[in-house]
Amino acid sequence: MRVYLGMAVVALALLIAASGVAAITRGWVLPVNRETVRRPRLYGWAQLVVAAALCCQVVFGLMADDLVIRQWGTMAGSALLVAGVVLIAVNQRTAGRRQGTGTP
Repeated sequence: MRVYLGMAVVALALLIAASGVAAITRGWVLPVNRETVRRPRLYGWAQLVVAAALCCQVVFGLMADDLVIRQWGTMAGSALLVAGVVLIAVNQRTAGRRQGTGTP
């Protein structure tokens, strides 16, 4: 059962990584995210970090037998995942209006 879960997560990581490579090399972003992404290349690097984090989670969380290796490996994967999500969040445009007292 663990192998099937690992294969599904790795397949998801490969799709995210392919989208990240497309964003880095061509500046292409999925149509759903095009309006909110400010810098496609940074977004692509963030996607690669998230894909690496998912692979790290699979390798250490599902495949490792030693408890210490499993704990430190999944901790590293979690840190990578948080870093990738923070990079994606930093790269998002704000959709609200300006709140200022500027002249019209």
